[in-house]
Amino acid sequence: MTDRPAPDDRPAPTTGPTTPATDRPHDLVGIGIGPFNLSLAALAHNIPAAPDDPRPLAATFYEQRPAFHWHPGLLLDGASLQVPFLADLVTLADPASPWSFLSYLRTRDRLFPFYFAERFHIQRAEYDAYCRWVSEQLPGLHFGHQVDAVRWNTERALFEVDFTQLDPDGEAEALGRAYTRHIALGIGTEPFVPEPLRPLAEAESVPVLHSADYLRHREQLLAADHITVIGSGQSGAEIFLDLLRARPEGAENIHWLARTQAFAPMEYSKLGLEHFTPDYSRYFHALPETARDELVPRQWQLHKGIDADTIAAIHDELYRRTLHGGWPHATLTPGVHVRTAGRLADTRVELHLEHTQQGTRTRLTTDAVILATGYRERPLDAVLGGLDPYLSRDASHRPRIDDQYRLVLDRAVTGHVYVQNAERHTHGVGAPDLGLAAWRSATILNNLTGTTPYPLPERTAFTTFGLTPQSSKIPAQAPELIPLTQSV
Repeated sequence: MTDRPAPDDRPAPTTGPTTPATDRPHDLVGIGIGPFNLSLAALAHNIPAAPDDPRPLAATFYEQRPAFHWHPGLLLDGASLQVPFLADLVTLADPASPWSFLSYLRTRDRLFPFYFAERFHIQRAEYDAYCRWVSEQLPGLHFGHQVDAVRWNTERALFEVDFTQLDPDGEAEALGRAYTRHIALGIGTEPFVPEPLRPLAEAESVPVLHSADYLRHREQLLAADHITVIGSGQSGAEIFLDLLRARPEGAENIHWLARTQAFAPMEYSKLGLEHFTPDYSRYFHALPETARDELVPRQWQLHKGIDADTIAAIHDELYRRTLHGGWPHATLTPGVHVRTAGRLADTRVELHLEHTQQGTRTRLTTDAVILATGYRERPLDAVLGGLDPYLSRDASHRPRIDDQYRLVLDRAVTGHVYVQNAERHTHGVGAPDLGLAAWRSATILNNLTGTTPYPLPERTAFTTFGLTPQSSKIPAQAPELIPLTQSV
C-alpha cells in the first residue's frame, strides 16, 4: 500500500460521498458493514434526525472490503441458519420495512416458492444473498473505504473519522475525513487460532487453516490422505459431515477432535432460546461484573453447540457406512486439547494431544488440519486509539458499555460511540446473535434521535430473569476524567 500522510495532516474532503453538499455534518458514521451495521443502516434509512429536525438522518457507513460477503468460507451447500428467517436485518423491529427478507423474495418473484417450501430456517447462502441485495440497494454504504483513525474534536464537538479509499486491488487511492455527531462500530469478529497452532496456520506452505477459509481450499483438502478437524461447534460439525460425504467408503481417514467433553447439541428449547431476548440482555447487563464473567463461559451450549439435525445427519452417514460390515475410518474424540504442534519434514503435521479426563497424551500425524475454533471480537483499540483517554474501562480493562449500547466516555465527549457485537462481556450471549440485530439497531436509533421511530416492547420473554427488577449500574456518561489535550 502506498505511503500516507499522518492522520492529523490529511485534509478534510470537500466533495464526494463523505461530505454532503451542505455543511451539515453526519449524524452517524458506521464503521464496518457486516449484518449488524447493515441492519442499522437499513433501519436508519429515511427516519427523522431528531424531534426538532424533520430532515432524514444523515448516516453513512464505511467498509474496507470491496463488497458485502458473510462468512463465504462456510457457505456449504444445504447449510442453514440456526435462527428463523424472521431474524433478518429489520423484521423484528419493523415488519413493514422494504428491507425485509420477504421484500427481497418479492423482488426475486420467489414468494410463492418460499411459501410452499415451508422453511422457517433458510439456507446460509440465501441469507448472504439477501444481505448483499440490501447492501447493493441501500444508499449511504461505501465499500472499499478503510477507516484509519477516530478522534474527538473538542472545538467542533464532533468526531473526526479518517479513512483511506481503496482501489479494486486494495491499494490506497485517496484520503479523506468525515465529521459526525455519533459513531456505530460494527467491525465484527476475526477467526481465532489457538496459540499452539498459530505458527503453522501463519505459514503458507503448511496445510493448517481456519474454517473461515474452508471452501476456498476444499478441493486441496479432499486430496489429502488424512484430515483432522478441530472444534466441537456447528462449523466443525458441518465441515466434518461435508468431508465425510465426499470421501470414499473405507478410506475416510478423518479425525474430529474437540476440547468439550461431548459433541453436544445446542440448547434449542423454546424457553432456552429466551436467553436471546432483550429481557435477558437487560437482566445480564444489570448483573455485577464478576457475576457476568463467571456466567458467560458456562453458557457455551447456548451458542456453541451443534444443531441436532446436523448431529443426526453425521450419525446417519456413519451408520450407512457400516451396512456392509466394518466401521468407517473416522475417529471422533471429545475431551482433547492440542498441547503443541509441529511440521514434519514431509510437510505433514504432528499434533501433540492430551485427554483431559484420562490425563493421557499421544501424537497424531495428519496431512491437513481445519481449525473450526470459532471467532473472537476484534479489539476496538485499533480503531479507537484516538479516543483512549476518554474511555472508561472495567476491572479487566475492557470498555464499559451502557444499556443503550454506548461506550461509556468522559463527559467532555458529547457524542456517542455505539457498539455492535463487541459487548458480550456486558450484554451476554445474545451479542453475536442475528435474532437481536434489529432490536439492537432500533434501540440505538431511538437513543440517537431522541425519538421512537421504532417502538419496542417492554416484555419479550415468558421467563422472569431474577427475583427483582434491576436497572443498569453503569451511567450513560462516566465521571469527568483528567484534563485532555484538545484536537482541532
